[in-house]
Amino acid sequence: MKRYVAEALGTYALIFCGPGAVVINDLTNGSMGHVGIAITFGLIVMAMIFSFGSLSGAHINPAVTIGFALTDRFKKSDLMPYIIAQLAGAILAAATLKFLFPSHPNLGATLPQGSEMQSFVLEIILTFFLMLVILFVSQNKETSPYTAIAVGGTVLLEAMFAGPICGASMNPARSIGPALVSGELTSLWLYIAAPIIGAVLATFTWKLLRE
Repeated sequence: MKRYVAEALGTYALIFCGPGAVVINDLTNGSMGHVGIAITFGLIVMAMIFSFGSLSGAHINPAVTIGFALTDRFKKSDLMPYIIAQLAGAILAAATLKFLFPSHPNLGATLPQGSEMQSFVLEIILTFFLMLVILFVSQNKETSPYTAIAVGGTVLLEAMFAGPICGASMNPARSIGPALVSGELTSLWLYIAAPIIGAVLATFTWKLLRE
């Protein structure tokens, strides 16, 4: 149960700070800027891995959990409890943002700026490399300070260059929480499907390279 609570808390923090930064940026006429938002995402992921990595692995991402479930590093019986905890944390965080900023229309939901196919492919590629980094920096099945720095840095990097086009979600929970609470369900399917596809492809690639 402690692991599930850790996943819920970690995902809550991610959604509260990440999309929260988007909301605050919108309401303060761009005071944070795109770079500030990307840094916020990278730093909160890094902080949650430092905090909860040794307890739950700090997946805070259903796509990452699904990827790990295809390896020998994660008990498959924990798959659904982890995902439920992550979604609960994400929805609760989005509800908190709705309470604090009721005038914002979408609570920082991820929306494609070009075509859906463009964002779909981008999200697959972004999640593929994120998951690959996660698997390779946790070689000994345990998280470490290097894991936090590498994963947080990857999130920051990918949000920095791809965020303006696809939102750089790489995380179904990150997109589901704000979308459900705000009612902005446009293109939500791609932010669920693409990260899962990317994470699964990365897991099989990792297995191939490891063998």
